[in-house]
Amino acid sequence: MVQMETQLQSIFEEVVKTEIIEEAFPGMFMDTPEDEKTKLISCLGAFRQFWAGLSQESHEQCIQWIVKFIHGQHSPKRISFLYDCLAMAVETGLLPPRMVCESLINSDTLEWERTQLWALTFKLVRKIIGGVDYKGVRDLLKVILEKILTIPNTVSSAVVQQLLAAREVIAYILERNACLLPAYFAVTEIRKLYPEGKLPHWLLGNLVSDFVDTFRPTARINSICGRCSLLPVVNNSGAICNSWKLDPATLRFPLKGLLPYDKDLFEPQTALLRYVLEQPYSRDMVCNMLGLNKQTLNIAQHKQRCPVLEDQLVDLVVYAMERSETEEKFDDGGTSQLLWQHLSSQLIFFVLFQFASFPHMVLSLHQKVSARPLSEPFHLLMSLFQTSVSSETEVPSSDFSFVQCSYDFFTFHFFVTVKTGFIYLFHIFTMPGPGDTNNSCIYVKNLDFYFVYFMLLFLRSLIHSIATRVIKLAHAKSSVALAPALVETYSRLLVYMEIESLGIKGFISQLLPTVFKSHAWGILHTLLEMFSYRMHHIQPHYRVQLLSHLHTLAAVAQTNQNQLHLCVESTALRLITALGSSEVQPQFTRFLSDPKTVLSAESEELNRALILTLARATHVTDFFTGSDSIQGTWCKDILQTIMSFTPHNWASHTLSCFPGPLQAFFKQNNVPQESRFNLKKNVEEEYRKWKSMTNENDIITHFSAQRSPPLFLCLLWKMLLETDHINQIGYRVLERIGARALVVHVRTFADFLVYEFSTSAGGQQLNKCIEILNDMVWKYNIVTLDRLILCLAMRSHEGNEAQVCYFIIQLLLLKPNDFRNRVSDFVKENSPEHWLQNDWHTKHMNYHKKYPEKLYFEGLAEQVDPPVPIQSPYLPIYFGNVCLRFLPVFDIVIHRFLELLPVSKSLETLLDHLGGLYKFHDRPVTYLYNTLHYYEMHLRNRESLKRKLVHAIIGSLKDNRPQGWCLSDTYLKNAMNAREDNPWVPDDSYYCKLIGRLVDTMAGKSPGPFPNCDWRFNEFPNPAAHALHVTCVELMALAVSGQDVGNALLNVVLKSQPLVPRENITAWMNAIGLIITALPEPYWIVLHDRIVSVISSPSLTSETEWVGYPFRLFDFTACHQSYSEMSCSYTLALAHAVWHHSSIGQLSLIPKFLTEVLLPIVKTEFQLLYVYHLVGPFLQRFQQERTRCMIEIGVAFYDMLLNVDQCSTHLNYMDPICDFLYHMKYMFTGDSVKEQVEKIICNLKPALKLRLRFITHISKMEPAAVPPQAVSSGSPAPQPAQGPASLPVTQ
Repeated sequence: MVQMETQLQSIFEEVVKTEIIEEAFPGMFMDTPEDEKTKLISCLGAFRQFWAGLSQESHEQCIQWIVKFIHGQHSPKRISFLYDCLAMAVETGLLPPRMVCESLINSDTLEWERTQLWALTFKLVRKIIGGVDYKGVRDLLKVILEKILTIPNTVSSAVVQQLLAAREVIAYILERNACLLPAYFAVTEIRKLYPEGKLPHWLLGNLVSDFVDTFRPTARINSICGRCSLLPVVNNSGAICNSWKLDPATLRFPLKGLLPYDKDLFEPQTALLRYVLEQPYSRDMVCNMLGLNKQTLNIAQHKQRCPVLEDQLVDLVVYAMERSETEEKFDDGGTSQLLWQHLSSQLIFFVLFQFASFPHMVLSLHQKVSARPLSEPFHLLMSLFQTSVSSETEVPSSDFSFVQCSYDFFTFHFFVTVKTGFIYLFHIFTMPGPGDTNNSCIYVKNLDFYFVYFMLLFLRSLIHSIATRVIKLAHAKSSVALAPALVETYSRLLVYMEIESLGIKGFISQLLPTVFKSHAWGILHTLLEMFSYRMHHIQPHYRVQLLSHLHTLAAVAQTNQNQLHLCVESTALRLITALGSSEVQPQFTRFLSDPKTVLSAESEELNRALILTLARATHVTDFFTGSDSIQGTWCKDILQTIMSFTPHNWASHTLSCFPGPLQAFFKQNNVPQESRFNLKKNVEEEYRKWKSMTNENDIITHFSAQRSPPLFLCLLWKMLLETDHINQIGYRVLERIGARALVVHVRTFADFLVYEFSTSAGGQQLNKCIEILNDMVWKYNIVTLDRLILCLAMRSHEGNEAQVCYFIIQLLLLKPNDFRNRVSDFVKENSPEHWLQNDWHTKHMNYHKKYPEKLYFEGLAEQVDPPVPIQSPYLPIYFGNVCLRFLPVFDIVIHRFLELLPVSKSLETLLDHLGGLYKFHDRPVTYLYNTLHYYEMHLRNRESLKRKLVHAIIGSLKDNRPQGWCLSDTYLKNAMNAREDNPWVPDDSYYCKLIGRLVDTMAGKSPGPFPNCDWRFNEFPNPAAHALHVTCVELMALAVSGQDVGNALLNVVLKSQPLVPRENITAWMNAIGLIITALPEPYWIVLHDRIVSVISSPSLTSETEWVGYPFRLFDFTACHQSYSEMSCSYTLALAHAVWHHSSIGQLSLIPKFLTEVLLPIVKTEFQLLYVYHLVGPFLQRFQQERTRCMIEIGVAFYDMLLNVDQCSTHLNYMDPICDFLYHMKYMFTGDSVKEQVEKIICNLKPALKLRLRFITHISKMEPAAVPPQAVSSGSPAPQPAQGPASLPVTQ
């Protein structure tokens, strides 16, 4: 090191030494140009020899010593000469320019006070920086900007000119035509130092701000129009995607890249969070939005307190208090009461899990309320608040566990102090005085209401006591049945979301397993009934967990008795069919490592039901859209496990409704089926054995053995057909077979029945077959109706046999009066609103006395000679009956009938007679929505059937729902009474009113479009979810094609509509986006046609139609506010609203749309920019959820650019185009599209190729040609070989 410095010193001191006379008369002597050149060459020659012998590791130290030596000089002449030496060394390739520039700029001696050194240094940098690679230029830009920050705000005007040398370097770096680096790199570094709202340094003036402004078009390309006005529907499938995530510290959108986005996108999205918080059952979405994870919460070590969440909760409390102050009634089930119920649940949850701090909230509430001119109760209330906070702080934390202390304290203080305290005080202070003639006291029901809130303090203790009592009874194997009131109370307590940890979580995780381990089958049966018929809004992971428990339970020997086995399978069926379409994938992906736990090892019907649910869910969410195979998807292992457990086939008419990849899977995994002829032959063979065997024990052993063919029900059928009698041995065999094995016999019997009826001669023989079949169900009680119908509906018959199968189902349901009478009496005497009833159990017992359950072959036991006494004691039945058990089976039956066109009339008949049962369906509108959505193609030209389906299901609730709860008055008046030959076609005003209904609901308009209700017991968790589903049901029920409905919905904002207010247009677009994406593909695919129409319009194809700035043409907000409506900006904003709410499956059609439809027609620069504006904002979503589509879109963007470049003589907006492509590379695609893109960029014109050369390796192949307008005195030197960066520039 010392030797190197000595050699360098000798080299450079030799060239800068002066004669004595020069030192005596400084400035009087000057070297001639020839002398200067000689000195330079001499110095450079000596240095070249030294440099050649220097190791690579010492190069940087060498250059740093040279810079230090130069900066140690005091003579500007010497500094200038030495800088000339450095410049020549760089220009001749001796020294690397990047290393020289970095050493110069990073030198500690480069200070603004040494103005001459400052100016000379930056002039040298300006001269040689063209040879620095683009990453080096980025690093230099960052350091220079930081150096400029050291210049104070006030300096002498005499030195400004020298300081401006640094500005010139910055200007050269930022010069677009010079292309020293991607401009995207430059704006990133600038925005790091000067974020939104911070002014750049005075030395840079408007240079930096103007440069940043050139990226506003790029930011606009990546922004969703009106994003801050878009709102989700909580618990809708689109609400669980990444579109709604916010930064938990600032509540801002997580924007990609440091671009100058519009100001509103940098604002905290408090309105969005508050809207979500206001929705009942929204806490999971709030946690998802803010990244709060209660599953990983460690109370002692890991807290996730979210102050912004606290602020919004406090604002909601203040809002609720103000609302209560102005309302005259508090216990009428109105919006104020519902708000308090919901708010209390939210607060307890977020405080319990430490996402919010109760003391901080109280102090914040005091600050917000104390300055308001509110009534006296508010001030008393705040005194109570302050007392409660101070009392809490005095309690030693060691005296209470965290959960106990937080839960008890918060429950008491919130419910008592806030709700009851405020309302009670308000009543006291507003009651009439003694002299007032209107001296009415507080009603008893109000006092009861207040008392209930005081009693909620021990709600936790109550539910704990009930659960403890049940567990004790289970451990004791007590034969005493639980009291009906206890069971009903327990089920109602589980509705409260505030006590989830002790309620439903304890029910699933502790109570059920304990009861099961204790073999308390009666209690288990009761708990399963309670879950089936009394539980509402149970989170999906609890339901899937219970399903896993049930599959384990079904395999236990002790559950192999008729009643319990039927209950277990019925509950499992209800759980499977009730899974929401958006719930299936998130829940089942949790079990991919071991899918066996959520699948049945024995029940083909349950596994078939799961496949049907999976098919429906993937169709409704468009999961498989754009895919041809299930390979690589989450459901592959599940399907393969099902086929290994219960191999089966599907009928072609059922399979045709499956999404394409599921169809392909089952076609590839076709299972050979036993022919009907062989089945008949085997039955005859077994029947001969039956008649030939004489020993009773041998008969029972043979026909009940597990290895025997499951044909015994077929034999009983033949016995009744031939002898009209079954002997006692038959009963003994049935008893010995067991409940679990009997299901296999029922399955075979279902196939045998179809064969028998298909070959029946008709007439009396057919009537005989029908009579025997009904006797087996109702007279002999050999098989339950719901079990037999389920097996029949799940068989895979084709053609005529399928019609025969459905004919048998219709006969079983309608031919005898047994089931119809049961349905009629149950519907007539009972109400589905069980939470409002106190006499349910009385009606329930009366019904069972009239129609007792017979699950142990009682009828057969009575008919045999001699009669057999029934020894199996029945487990207590608290809620269920054959009608309620049949409902999920009826759901499946309707779907099977819809798949086969020839049985449409039979389905209408079934709906006429049994449709009233949907009065007790826990999700009637959801079922109708799923049915109309899944079978949209099958129902397109079957208007009568659609109308019948809607009328039967919605009409069944007419006596239990207020007017206007579902379908609009216009629809009820026109569509329900329309004639087949003259269907009603609604006008534009109908669609506007329908959209407006959802807009008003989401805006919280009071009174709202729909009647108030207690959402804890409603089918939907909040008003917006209800409004969305009933609107979609009504639209799908119209006798209008999906394309026409879709276009009509788009026209609500794309055409001038007097019913649509201008000031609220984005809310209407939001509602249209929600609705149209919740409909089948034919409804929303019409948006693609509108986009094609706009792109082909003269505004984007003609150079003379629009001569202004194109980004103003695409700016929806500016166009709308200035009343200069443009079709392209409105269509752009509406497309963004639709795609923002779309599932990733729906969005996955965009790559195909770009490549097959738009690519051939995009020829102009305006068209290209419009496409970028359309799709650009959704690249982030594609990157997170479907990378394959992102890559396809990236390549399509370059293909379109090539088209436009070849069709245009000159691109006027190539800089925004290139900036967007660089943003796409560094934020999304990386090097994943490099191979395809390199070929495209090589075919572009020189100006574009120059700007995009950093994306590809074009500089390795040839120097990028600089267009004439780009040439300047400081044109960049050829770039060294550098590959494009694969990481985001922010790293």
